[in-house]
Amino acid sequence: MARFQVSAIVIITILGILSSTSQSVRFDLQSGHTKCISEDIRSNSMTVGKYSIVNPHDGQPLPESHKLTARVTSSYGNSYHYADHVESGQFAFTAAEEGDYMACFWAADHKPQVTLTVDFDWKSGVAAKDWTNVAKKGSIDVMELELKKLHDTVVSIQEEMYFLRER
Repeated sequence: MARFQVSAIVIITILGILSSTSQSVRFDLQSGHTKCISEDIRSNSMTVGKYSIVNPHDGQPLPESHKLTARVTSSYGNSYHYADHVESGQFAFTAAEEGDYMACFWAADHKPQVTLTVDFDWKSGVAAKDWTNVAKKGSIDVMELELKKLHDTVVSIQEEMYFLRER
């Protein structure tokens, strides 16, 4: 039973260390208005995002009025992404400084007013990593070996603690 508890603690600890931030939203943006979404990101964290306008008429091309401008900036005002008059886009960067990063979207003013629906997916930390390319058979075997070593180390430490407690 003690080994199961140690294994559970090790797994929970590893999952806690590998925790990350992932944000995926769909929102409406009226022409002539701005919507901003911010995310607190640690320095040196990988960040990826993609956005696209949802086509209101399936099977038909997107109307010319359905374009937006997007900008991603840090809390210090550094610009990491800018796209003007686009239907979709993506960005990726490694955060140079810790703090709030803001993604802002706006659409040109139209008469009559147009409402755009935008899909936005923002990932940072471990969630931003492309695990399909990382998880090759060789790297999984190495990771499994390292986890087994870590497990054995934890069991050894626990047994040493029990021994010292009994003394």
